[in-house]
Amino acid sequence: MEADPPPQISRFLTEGDTIEFGNQTLDVLHTPGHCPGNVTLTWPGNAIVGDTLFYGSIGRTDLEGGDMALLMRSIRTKLLPLGENTQIYPGHGPFSTIGAEMATNPFLQN
Repeated sequence: MEADPPPQISRFLTEGDTIEFGNQTLDVLHTPGHCPGNVTLTWPGNAIVGDTLFYGSIGRTDLEGGDMALLMRSIRTKLLPLGENTQIYPGHGPFSTIGAEMATNPFLQN
């Protein structure tokens, strides 16, 4: 079976960039830790967090470029300030909210 080649990278995303997506503007936050170039895409009340934060857990840091201290800093300084009612959409598993993760995620308890 043949597959199309992957698309070419048209640009790299950095903190402060925006992406027009339909009628929404997505803001880019640099959230390293799982990997050096990890980003989170946000729009009012929502965040696509990828492998930074999960329902009840956090992203892996045991792969090349992973850094637990940097991941926790990204969560505490970039994601938690988005507000308790912000819906998070992880790269795997169910969605959640910042508030639910602050209350129940064992990695965010201290």
